[in-house]
Amino acid sequence: MTTDIANSYRLISAVFLRLLGVIYLIAFTSLGVQIEGLAGSQGIIPIELRLADFAANSGAERYLHLPTLFWLNASDAALLGAALLGGIAALLICVGRWTRAALVCAFVLYLSLFHACHPFLNFQWDTLLLESGFLAIFLTPNSRIVILLFRWLLFRLRFMSGLSKLSSGDPAWSGLTALDTYFEVQPLPNPVAWYVHQLPEWLLRFGTGATLFIELVVPLMMFLPRRWRFTAAWITIFWQVLIILTSNHNWINFLTIVLCLFLFDDRALQRVLPARLSTALAWQPTPADGSNNNAVPRFAVGLLAAVIFSAGSLKLYELATDRDIPGNSGYLLNLVSAFSIVNKYHVFPTMTTQRIELEVLGSYDGKEWQPYRFKYKPDVMHERPQFIIPHQPRLDWQMWFVTLHPRHVPWFADFLMALLDNSPTVTALLQDNPFAGKLPPRYLRVDAYRYHFTDPEERQRTGNWWRREALGPFTPLPWAEKPPQPQL
Repeated sequence: MTTDIANSYRLISAVFLRLLGVIYLIAFTSLGVQIEGLAGSQGIIPIELRLADFAANSGAERYLHLPTLFWLNASDAALLGAALLGGIAALLICVGRWTRAALVCAFVLYLSLFHACHPFLNFQWDTLLLESGFLAIFLTPNSRIVILLFRWLLFRLRFMSGLSKLSSGDPAWSGLTALDTYFEVQPLPNPVAWYVHQLPEWLLRFGTGATLFIELVVPLMMFLPRRWRFTAAWITIFWQVLIILTSNHNWINFLTIVLCLFLFDDRALQRVLPARLSTALAWQPTPADGSNNNAVPRFAVGLLAAVIFSAGSLKLYELATDRDIPGNSGYLLNLVSAFSIVNKYHVFPTMTTQRIELEVLGSYDGKEWQPYRFKYKPDVMHERPQFIIPHQPRLDWQMWFVTLHPRHVPWFADFLMALLDNSPTVTALLQDNPFAGKLPPRYLRVDAYRYHFTDPEERQRTGNWWRREALGPFTPLPWAEKPPQPQL
């Protein structure tokens, strides 16, 4: 590999930025059509109430621990405006105009939305996009340090995912049985997941072992010479494509593939891109877009590298030891995390073995009940699972977690209260609101079911993709412990 990094990574850097712009555009657009229902004034968790509660329990440091532009204005128009401006910034990144300014704008806006929509944006694809977007602000084609930091990010993403599976002690991973249930219990399966779930057990166990190998061993190759890096990139890309085909994990797998660009160089990329396209995409630094090679001072890049490498190493230590960093170091690490500059990644560290779905029903009299229907999560037995990537339906995804841990119950209670108010922005997140255009229900009931994929014989006989077993009321909610009595 040539030592002239400006020549080696000019095309790689330009293509990466354009593809990052595409992913930013997907993220802002996907969130924009949901944000009023999630965090608007009539949403599930209004951002105005969350900011007021946070301010009541903290002083001026709240701006550091909850960095968001919505401290200035938390109206519905501000939320929608942030998503719209973020989409415009993403388009500018895609076309390579005013790139540096657009990258700063996109990062600040998505960080603001990230904190505004907690817990609906509290996921690893959101922090991965923010961390990638922050690094991209400092990217120039002659910056060897920033390119190495992108490799460090990709390494942590992949290696930490594998490390978390081992450190969790989950028998599903140590016993190589995780994929026996994964395709059935993942948050939002697609149709291919049904077919893969029917594969022989030996093949699913092989896939589990391959996952651990690809997450624990392959990342170590990312810092080796050229051919080793290329091998690591192709293996990672191949595995991400398999995940895309069998799962609805929004854009995280696409972004992982895009990050693999930094394991290649221009010479490798030019072999697969037409010459005319390579010339059109190649980085052309101009003062107009702020992307000239001297735009980022060396001391700033050096400081950036020191912070990211140190914080990333501490995150690895926390994950491996299951211990928080104490003292001032821990405080600074938390600040870095608040801005999503360096994050912890642990994709499916434990594997749940059963799929519990909640059905929400409303009633006027406590006798006749009508179900609410969701857009994407498993609901009706005969409906085929959907392909929805790269869209991220936040409510449907979050519903998967409610039965897993009590900490998810409070937002679910807020969601039910919004249904009792027949909130138009919240019910717009649903496929069917049985009380649309009517008075809101007087009572709600939540029933739990255990869902399983049907086998081929049952599906041929019934036409159903799912079968389910009634488990009774969802008891963590007070009004679900006993069916409400009608008021006379």
